[in-house]
Amino acid sequence: MSTHVDIKRITIPQITAMKGQQKIVCLTSYSAPFARILDEFVDLILIGDSTAMVGYNMENTLAITVEQMAAHGAAVMRSTQQAAVVVDMPFGSYQESKEQAFRNAAHILQHSNVQAVKMEGGAFLADTTRFLTERGIPVMAHVGLMPQYFNTMGGFKAQGLSEEMAERIYNDAIAQAQAGAFAIVIEGSAESLARRITENVNIPTIGIGASPQCDGQILVAEDILNLSGPRIPKFAKQFADVGAVIREGVKAYAEEVRGGTFPTLDHCFGVKKGLK
Repeated sequence: MSTHVDIKRITIPQITAMKGQQKIVCLTSYSAPFARILDEFVDLILIGDSTAMVGYNMENTLAITVEQMAAHGAAVMRSTQQAAVVVDMPFGSYQESKEQAFRNAAHILQHSNVQAVKMEGGAFLADTTRFLTERGIPVMAHVGLMPQYFNTMGGFKAQGLSEEMAERIYNDAIAQAQAGAFAIVIEGSAESLARRITENVNIPTIGIGASPQCDGQILVAEDILNLSGPRIPKFAKQFADVGAVIREGVKAYAEEVRGGTFPTLDHCFGVKKGLK
């Protein structure tokens, strides 16, 4: 007699409850093939706006749209059963007003079925975070290096290295936690700052170029698998060379097609068995 086992997806409250209990494993995914593999091992999958750069080879993250993010979110949701799934709010979709943020976040949730959204911004965005969470949309905050603000930050530079900047980012994180964010991503920030935030907020911190003391870690999956090209961020580690495996497979395929050894009759239809 077979036993049917229901696999239950990790919920947003469960992610929050992991603080101080176990490290939270997070990776990005933008497509079904990646999502299916990641789902077995991670607690949370983020459809980051890094999709623009990694998936579309755009110069930065600013050009990706709400519709594109929702479509990628839907692909990941259809391909997973276990991991919690969060979608980045793209640039220009939430900064104008709380109402604009709600409309676009609701659109993403309705069209992708993901569980939450992520927004870049600190204390100035706290009212928006509160507005969304009070209306049923969980929010993951994002402080420190914020790629959507690279023009005002002068590029992708480490943040919180001065006392003044560190204090501002710390206050940003506190404001977001108080506004109801369920977790905070801390990116590209001084280690001591990320550790201090982690020790002083009651929600999980997810580090990316932050601190080992963060409650969890997130990286771009392509970065850890050598699929991002030659420019790997300082904070990323290559755990496997999937790029090399793909190159070898494509090379072997090309050689067999050009050499006439693929396909064989074994790969064809309507061929009588045993015919050579």
